[in-house]
Amino acid sequence: MKISSLYIHPIKGVRAVSRDASLVTDRGMAFDRRWLVIDDDNQFLTQRNCAALARIIATPTPAGIRLESAVMDAAIDVPFPVNTSRQSVPIWSDHVDAVWADEPSSEWLSTALGRGARLCFMDAEAERLSSEKWSVPQPVSFADMHPVLIANTASLAALNRVIENDGGAPVEMERFRPNIVIDGADPWAEDFWKTIQLGDVVFDIVMPCDRCVVTTKDQQSGETMGKEPLASLAKIRRSADPRVNGVLFGWRAVPRNEGNIAVGNKLVIVESRPEGWPLAAAG
Repeated sequence: MKISSLYIHPIKGVRAVSRDASLVTDRGMAFDRRWLVIDDDNQFLTQRNCAALARIIATPTPAGIRLESAVMDAAIDVPFPVNTSRQSVPIWSDHVDAVWADEPSSEWLSTALGRGARLCFMDAEAERLSSEKWSVPQPVSFADMHPVLIANTASLAALNRVIENDGGAPVEMERFRPNIVIDGADPWAEDFWKTIQLGDVVFDIVMPCDRCVVTTKDQQSGETMGKEPLASLAKIRRSADPRVNGVLFGWRAVPRNEGNIAVGNKLVIVESRPEGWPLAAAG
């Protein structure tokens, strides 16, 4: 078992950026989901409510971030905000004291998305902690709940077999927006991992990821592609534990330490979860 691919999403909701290696910090993979788009009503945007985010490519630079889009004539370089105003921005049930990016980035984003939008950054002073319901509270970026999302290629293959048996088209791993993808494991083996090590980093595998409508969207265009993979996940991967309500794919993880990981790193199971995760009877 080893890492087959690594991804970051520099701005929450935009396209994934592939990495051969990455530093892992207490907030997750370096540069992952440290930027967030806020609309004119002070609500945060994701592909759930703004599919056009999938058309934006955000690439970290030494000075900040570069934004590109097929609907824009030119890219724009956005510097890290310095000595700018701070404002409390919402992210699910939390509020983060983030800093605003410059005005040109707001104009660029508003044009690219076809709606009023501003970009904010979670700097070192901004604080957000994961829920104590699942683990000791840990710093977390603008990710939904926990710093890292881990997925398994064999599980995707098993899911795609179900989809194809029902006449559907297979879905790509990018639909699930993972950070770390593992190859060489059995299908759904991740249900039985409690603690693992990859490269220099030990991860606690804390809870399965309940999936939403973003998984039905093409990650290049934002277009909704139909009912899959949610329809097939509902048949084979519906949670039977009331703490997680919905269909499951991938697991949320928390790093115990800072360190480096890379494609090709072997996965070492430090501690297993023999009971797995309870699933409803297959439909």
